[in-house]
Amino acid sequence: MATLVGLLLIWFMALSAFALGVLYIAILIIARFPRDVLPSENTYKTTTKTRAVPAPRKLPHISEDPEDERQREEKVAVSVVVPAYNETERLPKMLNEAVDVLEGWELAGEKVTYEILVVDDGSQDQTAEIALKFGADKGVLEDCIRVCKLEKNRGKGGAVAHGMQRSRGDYIIFADADGASQFSDIKTLHATLTSLTDSPSSPAIALGSRAHMVKSEAVVKRSFIRNFLMYSLHTLLYVFGIRTIRDTQCGFKMFTRSAVSQIFPYMHNEGWIFDVEVLILAERKGIKVFEVPISWHEVPGSKMELARDSVKMAIDLVVIRCAYILGIYDDGRKRNGEKELRKKKDS
Repeated sequence: MATLVGLLLIWFMALSAFALGVLYIAILIIARFPRDVLPSENTYKTTTKTRAVPAPRKLPHISEDPEDERQREEKVAVSVVVPAYNETERLPKMLNEAVDVLEGWELAGEKVTYEILVVDDGSQDQTAEIALKFGADKGVLEDCIRVCKLEKNRGKGGAVAHGMQRSRGDYIIFADADGASQFSDIKTLHATLTSLTDSPSSPAIALGSRAHMVKSEAVVKRSFIRNFLMYSLHTLLYVFGIRTIRDTQCGFKMFTRSAVSQIFPYMHNEGWIFDVEVLILAERKGIKVFEVPISWHEVPGSKMELARDSVKMAIDLVVIRCAYILGIYDDGRKRNGEKELRKKKDS
C-alpha cells in the first residue's frame, strides 16, 4: 500500500512538473517584450520664439545621473506625457486646455514650471506637425512643448513608457490625447501626492478614477457591449488579484519621479492593458497607490476596436500575471538587490 501511495505521489509530482513546464514554455512564447528604441526616437523637436523648428535635440533619460549639471538646469516641476496616434482632430483641444491650466498654476506663490511631451506613436497623419504648430500659434515658450516621433508604432503602453522615461519633471503624469479627463484635475492628483509623500524621491502614484461615475449618465448611456466588456474586465482583474483599485484603465495617472524610475524601465506590455502591469509592478515593489476621483466625459474617435482589443487585453492580463510569477518578466528587484549588495561590500 505504501509503495502504491509513493508511486502515485511521484506520478503526481512528475505530472505537475510537466504541466508547469508546458505553461512556462507557452507563456514564454506569447509573452510581449518591448522593441529596441531607434536613435531618432531619443530626440525631440520644439518651436522657438520665431516659430522656427530647430534641428532635433536629445531627450534626457530618467536613468541618467540626477546630479548632472544639464539635468539640474532643465528640471521642471511637472511633466505631461501625451501618447498620440493619428490625433490631428482631438489633440489641439486637449493641448489648449492643458496649457491654459499649466500656465495659470501657482504653488507657494510661484508659477509652476512644466513641459508637455507629445509622443507621436508612428502616426500616419500630421499629428507631430499639428502639435508643433499648436505650440507656435499659442506662443508657448521654447521647450515647454516637446514632440517625440516614434518611427514605428508601439502601442499606447509603449508610447507612454517611452515618454515617461524621457521626462524632466519631479511629478510626471500621462494624459490621453482625447481630452476626456478634465485637465484641471491634475492639481488634485498633485495635491494628493504632495500631501501623502515627503518628496518626488518617495515613490507614489495618484490614479485618476472614474469609478464614482459608474451610475452616471455618461456611463449608463454607453452601448451595452461596451459596458458588458467593462464589467467583464473588472471581474477578470479581481480574479487575478487587482482588487483594491476600482478603475485601472483611466488615462490620467500621476507619478512621483521615483515611482517612474522604479516602474517604467521594467514595463513589457505595450498594448491597452499596460495600466495593469503598472499596478502589478507597483504592488510587487510596495509603491503607494492612491485612487482619486476626477471629472470625465466620453469623447468620440477612440482607436480601440472593442471586440478584438478586449480579447487581446484578457489574454495579455493572464500572460502578465503568469510571466511575473514564473520569472519570465524581470521587475528589477533582483538587479537592484545585487547593486545594493555590491555597495555594501565596497563600503
